[in-house]
Amino acid sequence: MALLAPLVRGMIFQPSPGIDLEPDALGIEAESLFLETEDGVRIHAFYLPGAGKRALLFLHGNAGNASHRLPNAAMLAALGLDVLLLDYRGYGLSDGEPSEEGVYADARAGLAHLVQQRGFPPERIVVFGRSLGGAVALELAVDRELAGLILESTFTNVEQMARHVVGPLGALVAPIVGWFADFDSLGRIGRVRAPLLFFHGDRDEIVPLALGRVLFDAAPEPKAFEVIAGAGHNDTVEVGGRDYLARIGRFVDEVAP
Repeated sequence: MALLAPLVRGMIFQPSPGIDLEPDALGIEAESLFLETEDGVRIHAFYLPGAGKRALLFLHGNAGNASHRLPNAAMLAALGLDVLLLDYRGYGLSDGEPSEEGVYADARAGLAHLVQQRGFPPERIVVFGRSLGGAVALELAVDRELAGLILESTFTNVEQMARHVVGPLGALVAPIVGWFADFDSLGRIGRVRAPLLFFHGDRDEIVPLALGRVLFDAAPEPKAFEVIAGAGHNDTVEVGGRDYLARIGRFVDEVAP
């Protein structure tokens, strides 16, 4: 188990250190800031101002760093949202090493910043999670009164993902992977109180559309599922285009007018 631990962590978390894209170079207005988590880890984030009336906490996937998502965050800010784009511990300029409990704590620090430092009540905050970030967003949303929750290309739990990735050996490998990390979105989603919007590409090569459907079916109402035709795992924004952004805009207008 000790020998397997680094391998499993490397499968789940694939951080890129530093900042690869600078907001100024992209022509994006963004404040660079640092937050401290409840367990004393210093994490980095970008804050993109919107209209100052609604906020979105952006929780990215398992690879790269927050700077790679700056163009996407700018599109969301253009919808009239103040966007906090967070880097988990061990990613970007954040200290520490990523872990399941650690990234949950990082998300809580992001939400606390929006509430305590920026003055947004929880019912004016939408949480957006992509891929692994969707699992983090779900843990954050359990038993909390948020404006809404957007889950994109999100899976059910780590064991079911391992069965898909490994193939014929999945039945053997999945329990081992599940011993190190759970990310049990399927077990949590029934306790989410916020309205839900799902996105999933019908050509997702990493998280099968079927897993997204299973998660959606287990979710409470109100909820909606949007299939992005022709999109894989990492190109939902590009393939979805204006219709994708417009759908997010309508959802936000409904849950936080």
